[in-house]
Amino acid sequence: MSQQAKILVVDDEPAIRRLLGAGLGRAGYRVVEAASARDALSAMQIDKPEAVLLDLGLPDRDGLELVPLLKAAGASVLVVSARDATEQKVTALDLGADDYVTKPFDTEEVLARVRTALRHRLSVEAEMPVVRIDAIEIDLGARLVRKGGEEVHLTPKEFGFLAELAKHPGRVVTHAQLLRTVWGPGHEHDVEYLRVAARGVRRKLEDDAAAPSVIRNEPGVGYRLMA
Repeated sequence: MSQQAKILVVDDEPAIRRLLGAGLGRAGYRVVEAASARDALSAMQIDKPEAVLLDLGLPDRDGLELVPLLKAAGASVLVVSARDATEQKVTALDLGADDYVTKPFDTEEVLARVRTALRHRLSVEAEMPVVRIDAIEIDLGARLVRKGGEEVHLTPKEFGFLAELAKHPGRVVTHAQLLRTVWGPGHEHDVEYLRVAARGVRRKLEDDAAAPSVIRNEPGVGYRLMA
């Protein structure tokens, strides 16, 4: 994967994007660029990069808020930022970032960190299970869902919701945990987001969405994927 992996570079400074893009391109990676948080989230859905080099000082949103969203979409996240305070690094890593590089940086060091993150991604994917429930197959590593052998197309949020349940089959996953993991910090009370995602997944996977047997709602608590 590593030499043909697609890397998203998110930075509002064109010179930084050019510098990183040139280094990544020479190393054989495919490069996608974004100058804002909005563009980055759009690129995640359209281009589906394996890794993201993320600046934190974006014009429309703090980059820290993007870390769990990018991770939930399946990317490795390497923060590349001028913020060098220890608390900023700890916060980014606690939110799920795979690595943190401070500016100014050495391009070769960044490339080495990218290679390490991609190798780790491969090893994690190899260990991720395939969850099967009757005719439904959820491949967490490949981020694929099939029903009766046919691929089912889910939105990134729908897949994130289903994947979090699939990691804990038969167990209740709380509203707060689902919202924090899939939508990011600060959304722990936006339960309506879960209802929308659950409706979408049920419509695509359940034999009868009005009487769901695969994804059960535990009122006031969370959701359960029936093993």
